[in-house]
Amino acid sequence: MDKMYRLIIFDMDGTLLKERTIFRIAKEKGFLEKLISIMEEKIKPYEKTILIAKLLKCMDIEELIKIFRKIPLNEGAEFVIKKLKEKGIKIAIATDSYQIFALDLKKRLGIDFVFSNELVVKDGHVTGEIKICNNEPKFINCKQHSICKKEILNELCKKLGIRKEETIAVGDGEIDICMIKEAGLGIAFNGNEKVIKNADVKIENLAEILKYVVD
Repeated sequence: MDKMYRLIIFDMDGTLLKERTIFRIAKEKGFLEKLISIMEEKIKPYEKTILIAKLLKCMDIEELIKIFRKIPLNEGAEFVIKKLKEKGIKIAIATDSYQIFALDLKKRLGIDFVFSNELVVKDGHVTGEIKICNNEPKFINCKQHSICKKEILNELCKKLGIRKEETIAVGDGEIDICMIKEAGLGIAFNGNEKVIKNADVKIENLAEILKYVVD
């Protein structure tokens, strides 16, 4: 029997968006090689997040937002969010990208909640510092990533009075696995084999999510 879902959490980069925000910015601002070098370092993901933020130091935030807005949405993103909202399902974004960009997408799509890392901005320019989501006391400190999407799912369930079984989580990366496994329905969107293995279903178009939502 199909379940009635009340909350859906999306990853942002590579799931709602076709590209990864920091890679698009790196290409346009000319620091792609430095970014790739950090990504290849044998350090924990949250440490990479801190180092990558330093690459943005002194950059104009309005220019970065303009670059962000050039990133196309994945096919079906606007349609599926519109339909989910019509069904009264709460929608959240959980991303290890930056809050200022996630909030911009939240406004554009009518998302209910956003959880992300906060890029520190002063006088309209990035300082190079970042406040990672897992430093917030209400979240259990993840020893690997800058954000624990499983804890975000549980926090939202508590806030909204929703059972885990009534949630859907959608993502494409290994950072999404914890929430994919925790949700009532875990969906791998074009993820690698490890992500797919930990998901309940795999989809290639976001509109396929609507098959699992009861009218």
